[in-house]
Amino acid sequence: MIIRYSKVREGVTTPTRANPSDAGLDVYFCPDNIEDKCRLQPGDSRILSTGLKFEVPHGYMLEVKNRSGMAAKRSLVVGACVVDSGYEGEVFINLHNVGSATQYIKPGTKIAQLVLTPVIHFRPQETASEALYSEYPMTISDRGDGALGSTG
Repeated sequence: MIIRYSKVREGVTTPTRANPSDAGLDVYFCPDNIEDKCRLQPGDSRILSTGLKFEVPHGYMLEVKNRSGMAAKRSLVVGACVVDSGYEGEVFINLHNVGSATQYIKPGTKIAQLVLTPVIHFRPQETASEALYSEYPMTISDRGDGALGSTG
């Protein structure tokens, strides 16, 4: 599948895929002023620009994912980011410093990866019963209402 993209200003790095079999397409930090660095102190979050727009087809979304090296080596993780098919603006990355050291992001640094994901559109239907699985079992699990950590 081909997804068209455009660069919204000069100096934007073309998105890349390191290996043909990689799921994600790497995107890079591209501030309005190419001389600007981003400083993220521990606990900080910033919205970083990529300078890119994508034409996401109906029935799909671009899911913004961590780059494993950034997360493991620099404690920089992305927030929950979805680029819907109806979105026509620049893609921004919500980056969080979850570590204990201040991090600096230079223009042209890989900051996230985009994964094209199929979307199944559904309609929620409210029911009066809290026992959702009693009438029509939707799962093969007997987990019940166990929450975080309930399976060990």
